[in-house]
Amino acid sequence: MTAAMTKDELRATVLRVLGDIAPEADLASLEPGVDLREQLDLDSMDILNFVVGLHTALGVDVPEADYPKFATLDGGVEYLVARRPCSSTSSSPSI
Repeated sequence: MTAAMTKDELRATVLRVLGDIAPEADLASLEPGVDLREQLDLDSMDILNFVVGLHTALGVDVPEADYPKFATLDGGVEYLVARRPCSSTSSSPSI
């Protein structure tokens, strides 16, 4: 994932990847707490392509066990927010 993306940037990336998977979808009318599969008529291959697209766009690995966290727009964004790099965290300086 690129360095310290904001929540809004992550949401925009999720929406862009969803638009690639479901180009006919009206992403502006998505309800953030409602199942994406129902709203966009996604099947299991679409979900897999969505997760692969997020990996490509953000460099984040999503284990299969975590796929259900992407059931809703809000759930997916919150998952990515929790996994983004912290810009204030630093390891001991190298000398």
